[in-house]
Amino acid sequence: MPHEDPAEGIDLSLDSYDFDLPPEQIAREPARPRDHARLLVVDRRAAGWTDSRFDALPSHLRKGDVLVLNNTRVIKARVHGTLDRTGRELELLFAVSIDPRNWLAMIRPGRRIRTGDRIHITGVPDCVLEVRGKDSDGLSTVTLLPGCHLGIEDVLEAVGHVPLPPYMERTDRPRDAEDYQTTYARHHGAIAAPTAGLHFSPETFAALAERGVQAVELTLHVGVGTFLPIRGNDASRHTIKPERFEMDAETAEALNRTRADGRRIVAVGTTTTRTLEYLMGVHGRFIAGSGETDLYLVPGHRFRAIDALVTNFHLPRSTLLLLVSAFAGRQTVLAAYRHAIESGYRFYSYGDATLFQ
Repeated sequence: MPHEDPAEGIDLSLDSYDFDLPPEQIAREPARPRDHARLLVVDRRAAGWTDSRFDALPSHLRKGDVLVLNNTRVIKARVHGTLDRTGRELELLFAVSIDPRNWLAMIRPGRRIRTGDRIHITGVPDCVLEVRGKDSDGLSTVTLLPGCHLGIEDVLEAVGHVPLPPYMERTDRPRDAEDYQTTYARHHGAIAAPTAGLHFSPETFAALAERGVQAVELTLHVGVGTFLPIRGNDASRHTIKPERFEMDAETAEALNRTRADGRRIVAVGTTTTRTLEYLMGVHGRFIAGSGETDLYLVPGHRFRAIDALVTNFHLPRSTLLLLVSAFAGRQTVLAAYRHAIESGYRFYSYGDATLFQ
């Protein structure tokens, strides 16, 4: 099971999870082919690492390992609109479905948005949204007014854009509809990609099978809970908005058998990790079913579900960096990140990958 270093202590000051990244190392395009991204393999116990490439991942795993993938599919969650009251152009990120005509959305710029404001959706002139309120995280409840013959999901499919992260500093292009989607994405519902999975190709899966590594799937629809920033410097005060998950009986059975046999469970991504740790924490085993999780993993957490983690390089001061630090140790993670920066690795959603084991 994961190593914990009591000498390192538990530090949840956000300043301790900061690092400087040269802007040119923020990946704005994916590796091509996708499995040619670089891979930093980190030995958590030895606090050492090996430089590799993602298509060599099978050689770094063990026969009998089970990879767990998040098969959520990214929706075209970003649309443009015009504020009726001022004529100002807005951008909306549809985050959570309440019902077909009511969603929670992030509106930018949103500081001056008022309850009762109406927004005309660009590209579908008959469709107008009304703002019904705003929560403490800045999410607005928006409702499609009568007169629009579409539901919000239909609107997104018709005029929505791929919700690339803001740090890419570019608008989406047609190729992003494929690039910002895993090859095994099946169930619509995410507003961000489970980016660790973006590196897998059919050739990678074939090599994994030849190595004797099994792959199973679950679904967690990545929402704002994954990427809302931590406010202030005390990370312990942060909470995560719930995100929907589902695990089928086949995956639950395979994972319980893996655990009983003493073999390793390798999570692909932080969203997969949170789902597995949530189920193990609540039930003591993996069970089929669906629900929501707001599990927030920080240093001090005792991992019970996973033995290794494939993930990308994450933003400083983020919940994702805290999760990885909880698994591998803050000092080990930051030292590995320093090496990656010095070695020219590419960071964030379209960037390179890590394997912590």
